[in-house]
Amino acid sequence: MSATDAAANAARVPVAGRTSSGVRLRQSLAGWFFSLPFVLIFAVFLAIPLITSFLLSFTSFGLRDLRNPVGASFIGLENYAELLGDPTFHTALINTAVYVVAGVPLTLIAGLAVAVALNGAVRRFRTLFRVGYYLPVVTSIVAIAVVWRFVLSPDQGLANLLLRAVGLPGQNWLGNPALAMPAIIAMIVWKNLGFSMVIFLAGLQTIPTSLYEAARIDGAGKWQEFRYVTLPGLRPTMLFSVVTTTIGYLQIFEEPFVMTGGGPLDRTMSLSMYIYEEGFSFFHQGYAAAIAYVLFAIVAVVAVVQFRILRSET
Repeated sequence: MSATDAAANAARVPVAGRTSSGVRLRQSLAGWFFSLPFVLIFAVFLAIPLITSFLLSFTSFGLRDLRNPVGASFIGLENYAELLGDPTFHTALINTAVYVVAGVPLTLIAGLAVAVALNGAVRRFRTLFRVGYYLPVVTSIVAIAVVWRFVLSPDQGLANLLLRAVGLPGQNWLGNPALAMPAIIAMIVWKNLGFSMVIFLAGLQTIPTSLYEAARIDGAGKWQEFRYVTLPGLRPTMLFSVVTTTIGYLQIFEEPFVMTGGGPLDRTMSLSMYIYEEGFSFFHQGYAAAIAYVLFAIVAVVAVVQFRILRSET
């Protein structure tokens, strides 16, 4: 190679480098340009409200501060300390835990049972059954809660009419402290099992049929197939279903709000309902923000624990 060619090649190297860096810069700017609408929406409707509400939890912001939000008094951790001695908060926390402990397993078991039946046993009208089970998921929860409130009415509700038809006494389903929460949980399970069904159906269809054939050759029965083939194959799906269903039950609001208003005797009040009550009924926005961030911490911790436990088995 002559000296002239070497000099020409050396001159072209920086130009190529500048050209590639310029292309990357244009690609980055184009990406940010197309992402800008989402970034603006996220900042205005999510990021800024999240930061503002977090700061609000350290103040005594209330109705009197609506005209001058900047004038709210900073009180540090007083709102969080007050929660420790708040009996209504303790009741709402326990109720939310009961919703989760009772509702999540029932929803997952019912959804899995329906999915297994539709995937194997039910042959005719399978699509009709899928639509029927999933229809409550896409129906307005307020409309469903109102209908169920009439179904559980102590006077002319369908549930009590059926009980009286077989000679059993009717019940005050939503007015009895011992029955109100089970009645609401039953309605929530009925409404949400369709979502779990769809997720489990998708998971079932990813399990190779060769595994079931091998299990049958080895003499496995239906229960052995379900235990040793279906359940292990559904572990990734189970992780997603458990986490999303648990988060949904931790944030439960519409069902008890419409059906019982948190009663009777606060036996159905959830943490989300208590946040609404403090923030929009009593206008204790600072205190309500503190409850909201306690709920956020609970959701985060529960999700992390579930990921650790379930992912270790996958």
